[in-house]
Amino acid sequence: MTSKKLTYRNSGVNITKADSFVKFISTLARKSGKSGDFKNIGGFGAISSVPKELKDPHIVTSTDGVGTKIEIANDLNKFDTIGIDLVAMCVNDLLVQGAKPYLFLDYISIGKIDFNKLKNLIKGIIKGCETAECKLVGGETAEMPGTYTKGKFDIAGFAVGLVEKKKILNNKIKNNDLVLAVPSNGLHSNGYSLVRYLIKKKKINLRTNKFLKTELIRPTKIYVKELTRVNEKNLINGCANITGGGLVDNIQRIIPKNLGAEIDLNKIKTLKIFTWLRKMGISDKEMLKTFNCGIGFCLIINPKNLYSLNKYFGKKFQPYVIGKIVKNSKKIKLSGKISW
Repeated sequence: MTSKKLTYRNSGVNITKADSFVKFISTLARKSGKSGDFKNIGGFGAISSVPKELKDPHIVTSTDGVGTKIEIANDLNKFDTIGIDLVAMCVNDLLVQGAKPYLFLDYISIGKIDFNKLKNLIKGIIKGCETAECKLVGGETAEMPGTYTKGKFDIAGFAVGLVEKKKILNNKIKNNDLVLAVPSNGLHSNGYSLVRYLIKKKKINLRTNKFLKTELIRPTKIYVKELTRVNEKNLINGCANITGGGLVDNIQRIIPKNLGAEIDLNKIKTLKIFTWLRKMGISDKEMLKTFNCGIGFCLIINPKNLYSLNKYFGKKFQPYVIGKIVKNSKKIKLSGKISW
């Protein structure tokens, strides 16, 4: 009996394929014009210059993944949007500090390199970087045989943002400020474990359900263009990215001591996917705790800035008032009920 040679390739790792994929990323990134000033893709580390127009730059960093939304991509065999989600989940967190995204790196781990799948993933990441006005400067693709079951993979992102010290959104929130809701475009990338549990429990065939196929793979809205502009104009005192934990948990993270927020749930404009989830039997409490319920970001502003701020948002994502900041030791007070 002739045994296989003891080689890396025979153990399940194909370096030749990996190198070819790196070349593909490098070519695609250069074409996008968002790969940075240096030839970073494929190197040992990424080099980037700091913009000269920043007088007192501060660095803001964020890392995240897309959770079990990956399993929806696998179920639907659709991988060209999940990369947008990855960028969005990282860069949207930078905005909370007032930073503008500057650099992005990705990490992809997979049992066996699948060119078609990986190419679509990278195309989504590059599209996300273009939307976020940042540069894809590097990353890592790890082929890890025996770690994942067939067809499975995971992705993570890392983003770097820059902000002038005077533009940092820190301790600017004041009593009587307004709380605005900026609409989401769907589930974004949170709550998918519950969604998938519901689909399994209700025995829903995802591939034949046109509504769910569209809604569950819809990429997370990237708010960079809008929020960068309004922060440059000094129109916001604070903001919160409404992700895991929902409205209450995320707003209370940014409110200073001795202040609270009164939120009127009657004013929330929800979306069809959340109405559907509610009708499937998820309680109001669980909906608010798990999902964004139609609110992608909350902005805290001085009331006098409301009119000026609205012109920076398109019709679909126009901010609207849902509450106000008050002197209160209890961080968040909810009233009313969402009209599902």
